[in-house]
Amino acid sequence: MELRTPSSPHNHTHGTVTTVMLRVLYALLPGIAAYVYFFGWGVVITISFAIGVALISEAAMLLIRGRPLWPFLSDGSAIVTAVLLALSLPPLSPWWITLLGVSFSIVIAKHLYGGLGYNPFNPAMVGYAMLLISFPREMTMWFPPQMLTENPLTVLEIISVIFVGTSPNGMELDALTMATPLDTLKTQLNLEKNVADIVAGNPLFGTLGGLGWEWVNAGFFAGGIWLIYKRVISWHIPVALMASMFVAASVFYLISPDTYASPFFHLFSGATMLGAFFIATDPVTAATTPMGRLLYGAGIGLLTYTIRTWGGYPDAIAFSVLLMNMVVPTIDYYTQPRVFGHRRN
Repeated sequence: MELRTPSSPHNHTHGTVTTVMLRVLYALLPGIAAYVYFFGWGVVITISFAIGVALISEAAMLLIRGRPLWPFLSDGSAIVTAVLLALSLPPLSPWWITLLGVSFSIVIAKHLYGGLGYNPFNPAMVGYAMLLISFPREMTMWFPPQMLTENPLTVLEIISVIFVGTSPNGMELDALTMATPLDTLKTQLNLEKNVADIVAGNPLFGTLGGLGWEWVNAGFFAGGIWLIYKRVISWHIPVALMASMFVAASVFYLISPDTYASPFFHLFSGATMLGAFFIATDPVTAATTPMGRLLYGAGIGLLTYTIRTWGGYPDAIAFSVLLMNMVVPTIDYYTQPRVFGHRRN
């Protein structure tokens, strides 16, 4: 008997870029919901504006490069980049901050290298790093959750703050904004205060991390677990990132709990869960081999803790991801699994 089989591949998942991007957006919803609850509707307005800027920037670059518009505009990659960058910005960031960051991400970090699939660095984190270095004042204008809970802003007031620059009741934005819990902890520790006193005397801190931030991170954690369940991402990078950060933080916390924050504070503050499940797992810029993903994720976790603790920036997910993006080719080269049937000499 003659066995006839079709040509490879023999198994098709029927997955497309658009399907993957849509699932990523769905997984972001729990974290966004927590974001809105604690920090107001500014994040939704910023996300909406960022998506519009991303699509216009994408279309402009496709026209310049002579590429068809619809296949690339409909794949959802530009939208995901815009949403991830918008979630990294203060919810009431001036509109021009979002405009500059998103356009820089799409034009420079993505299309300058040839478009989706060719960019060596995560586009959203390139845009964020550019903004943080260029406009540090605007990138630290966070409204404390308790203030927004006691005096919630209307949608019109939020739009006025973002697009006009007028703050509620005519007050200066500097008088209403505060640093993030990570930034506050770093600043106060530099003044030789201990962790317990800083946390106990400041309403910015919650049970595990920053007030509100712990729930935002929990939302992104839940969405990330769903992505792993749907096999959109693998477990290697998130687990390695969180494990390396937890171990490093635990070591120094056990040595001196008055000087170093607990490992749970680092896991549930800042952009830890967003970075672990949605940013570091970018299939284009992350390591591709199983061992490489573990090394890649562990490197991001260690770099994030190092920069947070001794560096000049309170949250270091963006810089850590970009630094590890640089070594991905080397990691993949040295962690390639042995080809089946190949005999070592």
